[in-house]
Amino acid sequence: MTISLKTPTRNAGLREIADVLWDEQKRKLDVIAPASGIRADGGRLVIDGTEHELTPDGVTSVPDVFRPTGVAEAGLAEKLGIPTNYLRKTRVEAPELWDSNVNGWLARTDKSFMVRALRPGGGEEGNVARAFLSNGYRIIDNLDVLTAALEGITTAGVAVRIDSCDLTDRKMYVRVVADEIRAYAPELLRNYRSPFSGASGADNPTVFAGFEISNSETGCGAFRIVPRLVFQVCNNGATITRDAMKSVHVGGREEDGVVRWSDQTQARTLSLITSKTTDAVRCFLDRNYITRYLRSIEETATTRIADPEAVITNVSQTLRFTEGRRRDIFAHFIQGADLSAGGVMHAVTSVAQTLSDADEAAELESLGIRAMELAASL
Repeated sequence: MTISLKTPTRNAGLREIADVLWDEQKRKLDVIAPASGIRADGGRLVIDGTEHELTPDGVTSVPDVFRPTGVAEAGLAEKLGIPTNYLRKTRVEAPELWDSNVNGWLARTDKSFMVRALRPGGGEEGNVARAFLSNGYRIIDNLDVLTAALEGITTAGVAVRIDSCDLTDRKMYVRVVADEIRAYAPELLRNYRSPFSGASGADNPTVFAGFEISNSETGCGAFRIVPRLVFQVCNNGATITRDAMKSVHVGGREEDGVVRWSDQTQARTLSLITSKTTDAVRCFLDRNYITRYLRSIEETATTRIADPEAVITNVSQTLRFTEGRRRDIFAHFIQGADLSAGGVMHAVTSVAQTLSDADEAAELESLGIRAMELAASL
């Protein structure tokens, strides 16, 4: 059965996330292996040369076994050209087909792959393969990102708080808010009510500046910093994706073997992240920046909606929301009592707060402004 790493997934504190990242850092194993050195056996990956043992003949390399996460399995399917849903189906219904498919396609390539793994922690059973990637993947680890980003924030000299952190098999999310950097949006919020508390936007028109740092260690996205508005009345967040800063995880091809990055390489990576974060703080945590943005969307946001159900259905179809998600958004729209395109944005972002899956929540929040634009155009 496909496994998931045991990590906090929603609204963790900075210390909790940092403790998990420090623990994982000690257990990480990154290896680049040729296809000929990887095989499937019993629904697990067996990789040659990751372990060494002392024998009468000297030090000998031995294979090691890794249980793949869902993310690793998806990477394996993508790299070998096997439909992901089919590979997952074989794991559940016919594990011997999982082995034969993986082994068959590995035998037909001479490529090398990077496998990112974790050694077992306390009470855990066996090694875990958490990503299956190309050998050109450039590692930017979450702990390094977090450390360098906090240094960049300190360098910028702006008072902030860590609003919340999420950690999943796919990504890390760290949300930063500067309570002192604020603007007012009375037109945007005058008809809105929080679906959580019933508080009135007219009485709480404050919008705080912030940004979200995200990173993937497992090939699920670039290191990214995206500006984020936080509405005091409901704590909804709206990410301004058009202004995102990012750094992709693509580097040169690496030789086969266990990956050990040089101090010089690591220092360059951390310096870049620190610099980008410093730039982001100075750009995004600025009263003029959020004021200009709020004014730029005000006309769109205040566009009245005559047929809310039809509009939200259309928006949901365009953005490929599930029927269940459409119903949730419509319910939050009614509770928010703001019959405008801005009300649609708030409904989307307030539903995002209720989701237990951090990746789904981040994706939904990122679509809030786009949903508003679509609603205004209908």
